[in-house]
Amino acid sequence: MNLQLRDRIVIVTGASRGIGRATALAFAREGAMLVVCARGQAALGETADALRAAGAGAVRALALDVTQPATAAGLVQAAAELGGLDVVVSNAGGNRRKLFAGTTDDDWRELLELNTVSGLRLARAALPLLRARGRGCILFMASIWGREAGGAGYTLYNASKSALISAAKVLATEVAAAGIRVNSIAPGSILAPGGSWARRQQQDPAGSAEFVHRELPLRRFGTAEEVAELALFLASDRASLITGACITADGGQGHSLI
Repeated sequence: MNLQLRDRIVIVTGASRGIGRATALAFAREGAMLVVCARGQAALGETADALRAAGAGAVRALALDVTQPATAAGLVQAAAELGGLDVVVSNAGGNRRKLFAGTTDDDWRELLELNTVSGLRLARAALPLLRARGRGCILFMASIWGREAGGAGYTLYNASKSALISAAKVLATEVAAAGIRVNSIAPGSILAPGGSWARRQQQDPAGSAEFVHRELPLRRFGTAEEVAELALFLASDRASLITGACITADGGQGHSLI
């Protein structure tokens, strides 16, 4: 399917590995122009080379930390220098697992900044360029644990991802008249090089296998590429009626009825 994304200008954060890298590569194969970022210069450079080899129309790779307020403007400026902006994929994020009683104010500030505020800041900075296009797409990478309980030790992660899903839903209503669509994606357990499940699988193969059998109806982990394909579709005009949605990509792992 030709998703007609050639020469669309796309920002992808957290692009050096996992879902972010797979998403950037998916856009590159469609001929999009990309602004990508991550904290590690070496891994980001490798990603940039892979994007060019995959067919990206142009690549700007910025080594930066999205939790620093000034970085949102820098990403948007890089897109403007390519000619504008069509798609924002806010993917950078992380986890800090601990029981609620042991969490600190710093834990809450830092994880909310990483998982929630940084993405919303980028979306806000991107709005003028998207409005100038008269169309556009903002995607937030959330989690199924933003839709339902994630178990003991997940208050920080759940709250930050739930807030992201909620904000995306409201933002979608505010910018719909400008032709801008806003959605979130809720991946389940994803196996990707360098990711947490890859480490757990190596450290405890029997435990990981038992988890797959117990929790994943498809009897396998998801892949970053499968989530990337969903992001690609949602960013395209083929998804023109979809806005304000949170779409799961979890192989049936979740139990939410909504």
